[in-house]
Amino acid sequence: MNGHHHFHEDEVLGKALDLRLLRRMIRFARPYWALFVLAFLLASGITVIELAMPYLVKTAVDSVLVLPWVEVRADAPPAEGAVPYGPGTFLVEAKNLPNTVRQALEEEGRIGRRFLVIPPGGPEAELARRYPEAFLLTAAGYAAPEDALRGIPPSDLLRLRSAAVRLLGLLALVYLGFLVLRFLLTYGQVYTLQYAGQRILYDMRRAVFGHLLRLPMSYLDRQPVGRLVTRATNDVAAINELFTQVLVRLVQDVLMIAGVLGIMFQLNARLTLILLGFAPVILALAFWFRARAREAYSTARRVLARINAYIAESLSGMGIIQLFRQEERSRKAFAEINQSFFRAQMRSITVYGVFGPAIAVMQNLALALLIWYGGRGVLAGAFTLGALVAFTSYVRMLFQPMVNLSEQYNILQAAMVAAERIFAILDEEPEPSGSRPVPDLRGEIEFRDVWFAYNDEDWVLKGVSFKVAPGERVAIVGPTGSGKTTIVSLALGFYRPQKGQILVDGVDLRELDLSEYRRKLALVPQEVFLFSGDVAENIRMWNGVVPPDAAERAAKAVGVHEHLVRLPEGYGTQVKERGVRLSVGERQLLSLARAVAADPKFIVLDEATANIDSQTEAQVQAALERVLAGRTSIAIAHRLSTIRNADRVLVIHEGKLVEEGTVPELLAKRGLFWALWQLQFAGDAS
Repeated sequence: MNGHHHFHEDEVLGKALDLRLLRRMIRFARPYWALFVLAFLLASGITVIELAMPYLVKTAVDSVLVLPWVEVRADAPPAEGAVPYGPGTFLVEAKNLPNTVRQALEEEGRIGRRFLVIPPGGPEAELARRYPEAFLLTAAGYAAPEDALRGIPPSDLLRLRSAAVRLLGLLALVYLGFLVLRFLLTYGQVYTLQYAGQRILYDMRRAVFGHLLRLPMSYLDRQPVGRLVTRATNDVAAINELFTQVLVRLVQDVLMIAGVLGIMFQLNARLTLILLGFAPVILALAFWFRARAREAYSTARRVLARINAYIAESLSGMGIIQLFRQEERSRKAFAEINQSFFRAQMRSITVYGVFGPAIAVMQNLALALLIWYGGRGVLAGAFTLGALVAFTSYVRMLFQPMVNLSEQYNILQAAMVAAERIFAILDEEPEPSGSRPVPDLRGEIEFRDVWFAYNDEDWVLKGVSFKVAPGERVAIVGPTGSGKTTIVSLALGFYRPQKGQILVDGVDLRELDLSEYRRKLALVPQEVFLFSGDVAENIRMWNGVVPPDAAERAAKAVGVHEHLVRLPEGYGTQVKERGVRLSVGERQLLSLARAVAADPKFIVLDEATANIDSQTEAQVQAALERVLAGRTSIAIAHRLSTIRNADRVLVIHEGKLVEEGTVPELLAKRGLFWALWQLQFAGDAS
C-alpha cells in the first residue's frame, strides 16, 4: 500500500451548457411535464406574493403611519382635492400629488407641515371639537398639524385615527394571509419539484443499472467498480439537482428580478438606476467566489476519496499489516492523506468564509446608499417614507437572485459533467445476443479454430479447436496465463471470438438468445460470490421458476444440508456481506447447491476445490459425482482429484491446444501434461 495512490477519478469541469446533453436529460423529465408546469405556476404565484408584501408595507406606512395631508403654499390649488387652509396655503392629500409635482414644489420650498384631517360628520369630529387649540375647521373637515397633535392623549389620538387603525388591522390581516399563502405555495412547489426529481432519479438509476446488466463483460472488466457505482448514484443525483434546484428556480429568479425592477422604477427611477450600479459588482463577486469554492470543494472530494479507499484497503488487509509489522508505516501514510484532506477542507472553508461576508458587504453598501439618498428624498418630500421602507426589501430581493445565479451555474456545470458520464455508459452497445431460442439444450459444445484477444491482436487463444459431446466431462489444464479461463468465458458467451466459431448443439453461439442459453447453464467458480440475503435465496438465486423447497433438496444433494440447519436461523440465516458467516467449504458447497437447484444441462467448474481442505474436498468431489451425472461439464483443473474423473483432458499452452486425451494417454506421451503432472500432481498422486 502506498499513501500516494490516487483512489479517485479526477473531476472534469465541462461546458456549462451543452444543449445536446440537456435535450437528452429533458427526455427523462418529459413524462412529468405536468408536474413541472405546476411548479412553474406555483413559482409565479410565490413571486407575485413576495413582490406584493413590501408594497403592502409601503401602503401601510404611507396611508396609515404617516399623516396623509400636506400643506402646500401656492396661488392656486396644486392638485385635485386641495382645500384652502390660509392665505396662499392649501391642504392636499399626499397621494394626490404626483412625484414630479411634489419634487417641483419641494425644490421651490412650497411643501410644509403634515396634517391630520377629520371629516365633519361622525364621532371623530365630535372628539376633534374638544381640542380647538389643535383643530381648525376647513372645507375638508377638522385639520390639525402634526406638532399640534402631540398635546392630545394617546387614547384620544387613537380614537381620532380609528379609520386608520381599522385600515392597519386590515392590512395586517392581508399580510398574514400572504404569509400563509406563500407557505402553502412554497410547500406545494418544493413537494412537486422533489417528487418529480425523485421520479426522474428513480428512472435514471433504473436505466443506468438496467443498461449495466446488459453490457458485455469486455466493458465491465475495464471499468473500476467504484466508478460505475458513482455513475448510478452521485452522478444521477447531480442531474436531479438540475431539475429540482435550477430549472424552476431560474425562472422564478428571472421573474423576481423583472418584477422588482418594474416596481422600483415605478417608485423612483433615478434611485433604481443608482442602485443597479452594484449589480455587476455583485454578479462578478458571486461568480468569482463560486468558481473558487467549486475548485476547493472538488479538491476536498478527491482527497476524501483517497481517505475512504485507503481506510477500506487497510481494513481489508489488516492481518497482513499486523503480520509484517507495518502499523507505523500505515499510520504515517494515512496521516499524510489526512493532512491533505485537512488542508483542502480549510481552503474550502476559507473560500466560503470570505464569499458570504463579501456579498453581504456589497448588499449593505447598497442599502447604505439607499438610506442616504432615499432618506434625503423623504426629508425633501420627493420620496415617501413607505417607498423607502419598501426599497430596502426590494434591494435584497433584487440582489439575492444574482447570488443564486452563480450557485445555479455551478449546479448546471456539475450536471453537464454527470450527464456526459452517464450517457457515455448508456451509449455503450449492449452485449450482442442472437434471438434463436434454446428449447432443449443437449450440451454439445464445439470450438472451431477460435482466435481471441482482449486487446487488439494480442492473441490469448490461437486457433483452438475441440468438441465436447453431450454428457462428457472435460478438464482443461495448462500453465497460468495459457488461456483456460478465457475458453470458459467464451463458452458462457461473456466474450465473442474475433475469428472462428463456437457451436452449441451445432448452432453458432452468436445466433442463440444468450439469456435463455445461460438459464440452462451453471457456473461453480473458484471464488464463490454470495449476495446479501438468506441462504435459501442464494441457492435459488431469486429464480421464480425454481420451487421454494428446491433449495433444501439441492443442499441435501451436495451434502451441505446438515451444515445449514445448524445455522442460527437455518435456511433463513442472513449470509451477510460476501458470506462471512459461512466457512470457505460451506460457501463452496452452497455454490454447488446453487448449480444443482438450477438443474443445468451444462456445468462449468472453475477449479471448485482449489480453496478448501482435503476433508471438504472429498465431500465436494462426492457431491460433484452426483451433480455431474448425465450433464456436460468443463472444468478448469489444477488438482489431480478434478482430473482423475474426467473423460478427456485438454492441455492448453500459450493459447494453443497442444495435447488432448485421457489421463493415461497423456501421461504415456510424456509431453507437457506429463511435465505438469510431475510438477503439480505428483504430490497429490502420492
